[in-house]
Formats: sequence, structure tokens, C-alpha cells
Amino acid sequence: MQYTVNTPEGTKDRLFGECRERRKVQSALTGLFKRRGYHEIITPEVEYYDLFIQSGNPLPQENMLKLIDRSGKILVMRPDCTAPIARVAATKLQHEPLPQRLYYNQTIFRSGMAHLGASHEVAQCGVELIGASGQKADAEVLALAVDALAACGLSVFHIEVGHAGLFRALTRDLGAPQETVEQMRGYLEQKNFAALDDLLLPYQNAPGYAALRRLAYLFGGPEVLEKAKELSGDAGAEVIAYLQSLYWRLEQAGCGGRIQFDLGLAHQLDYYTGVVFRGYAEGAGSAVLSGGRYDTLLRDFGRNAPATGFAIDVDGVAQTLPSVELPKPKQLIHYEADRLREALSCVESSGQGTCELSPCETLEETIHLAKEKGISQIIILETGKARVMTV
Repeated sequence: MQYTVNTPEGTKDRLFGECRERRKVQSALTGLFKRRGYHEIITPEVEYYDLFIQSGNPLPQENMLKLIDRSGKILVMRPDCTAPIARVAATKLQHEPLPQRLYYNQTIFRSGMAHLGASHEVAQCGVELIGASGQKADAEVLALAVDALAACGLSVFHIEVGHAGLFRALTRDLGAPQETVEQMRGYLEQKNFAALDDLLLPYQNAPGYAALRRLAYLFGGPEVLEKAKELSGDAGAEVIAYLQSLYWRLEQAGCGGRIQFDLGLAHQLDYYTGVVFRGYAEGAGSAVLSGGRYDTLLRDFGRNAPATGFAIDVDGVAQTLPSVELPKPKQLIHYEADRLREALSCVESSGQGTCELSPCETLEETIHLAKEKGISQIIILETGKARVMTV
């Protein structure tokens, strides 16, 4: 009985052009990160499940791919790069001076979205700036995010910036239970205006009610900050002033045209503590970049240090770029047994993919192979001489 072997759900084989497109994006990103003074770090593909519970990672446990080791402990395939890097920074790098600039080029593994066509394997390139707080650090990372998307070859893209502190400030005096606040956050993220209005209705006399209702609509250029300032009053004044000053810094760096604001961007509030942002590119169905400030994460691992960073979805970026056409071989090398070294040198010097060796023992077989592959020239390396044959 014939048995068909398929790839597991949520995974796929990537062939030829897809591989080259992915490597091109990864090379552009890692090259930029290194030039900006970031150093590569690689963490295990398998971590203890407890690591992500300890870090307060908001990823639902059903979205983690779990394993059991020989001692019975629960392991997970790495669902996130930031928490493992925080573990390393708080332990193996604890005596190194701050700030530390780290970058990674790794795959994360997540389940639960396969029915939507999402992949369980996500190739990510990203950075973590550990031990630096304030606007200078936030501006550095946001400017790097803009430059990173540009380095990949994207021309039409923007980054939406929000602040986790604004939603917290407006819900602090609302008097709503934490579960309700979390529901509000979800509706705000989804821009589900009707559901958010229904959830807020019992709190219409509370401070922050009007601002929260309008928060989901506040996205666009720097002008939305002025509207937010009017709506949020004293509760959001400090956050809005911070974002205005941050935008000024980015504008001075030439990044202003790529920055927009989404004041309803309040994702993963228990994880992020300050500026949060996402990057969008023309042709991508969802965000290709996500990041923000997480000043309390390292404390969970025993080191009190602020941090910020972002991750880029490599395949998400690659799919928006023009397809890479693989070069077709134009020459086939037929060589005698004692000319292998010369044949290899010929392949290397001819340019990637334009020339290949013939594995055939006879010239007749090589001619047949050339016709099958549509190759018009055969370089023949014989003892003491070389010649070219047109097929």
C-alpha cells in the first residue's frame, strides 16, 4: 500500500526561490544590526514551560507546542525570543555592563492558528536593547525598526506607535474588575467599537469614560496626539507629552514620515510597560514587525534592568518583495577523472548557479543531460586540454 508522507500541520517545505528570499531578508537585517553595534545571541529551541509562566508572557498556553522530557518536566518549543534572552541577560550576562545590545535570527514555534492558514514556524529577526530607559533608547530602537524595514527593500510601510501607559491611566479610576478591563483592551485592539461601547456603558459616569470610547478612533499622524491630549486630560497628559517629544526626536532623525500613532494599541499590557509599536507593509496581511518597552521582565529573572526591542516576521516581509528568479545554468562541465579540481574551480568562478558539473561518465550521457536541462554549452575538460561544445 502506498503511503504519502506529508508535513505536520502548520509547517511547509520551502524551496529554491523562497529560501533565497528568506536569506536575503535575514542577511539585510543581521547586517544592519551588526553595524549598529548589536551582538548575536542564540537560545535553545526548547525551553522549560515554567520560563514563560515566570515571565508573565501573555501567549496562551494552548498556543505553545509542548513536549515532556525524561524527568516528566514540561518543555515547549520556543514560542518567543524575548523571554529566553531576558533569562540569559539576567544570568550569564549579569556581570556585563549595561546597556547590552543583542540581536537574534531564530525560529519561534506556535500552534492554535493553523485553521486560519497561519504557520506554526515563524522565522524572526529582532533586537533587544537591555539596560537603557527613556526617550533616547526608545527613539534609537524605533529608528532602527524603520531602517530595518527599509533595509529589507520595502518601500511602502509605516510603524504605528502607542503607549501601554495610556490605557492603564484611563482605566485606573474606572472601577471595573480586571477581567472587564482585559475585555476592553481586546475590543480596543480589534477596533470593535460596538462591543467596546456596550462594555463601557455601565461606567459612563466614571473618569476616563469619554476618552476610552474615543481611544479606538485615534490613529493617524502626530495630529492625533493633540486630540488625545484634549480627551484624556490630566490622566493621559504625561503619556501624550512623552509621545510628542519622542516623535520630535524621530522627525529629527528623518523617520517622521514613517511614524503614525495608534492610541488604541494596548496589546499585552502585563508584558509591555511603555511605548508599543507595530510595523505594516504594503502587501502583507498582518503586522510584519512588533515590539515595545518591557521594563519589568528581567526583574522576574533576578535582574532589575529596563529593556525594549522588536521582532520582524522574516517571511511576512519576504512575501511582499518581488519574487527572486533563480539563475538557470548556462554551461555544463564534462571532465575527465583527473580534472575534478579544475572543474570545481571553473564552477566557483563562473558565478552562482550559471554553471554545474556533469555527473555522467561519458560525453554522450552529458550531451543528453544538457538537452534535458536546456543547457546550450558544454565545457569539456580532457587530459591536457579544454574545449567548448555547443549543444
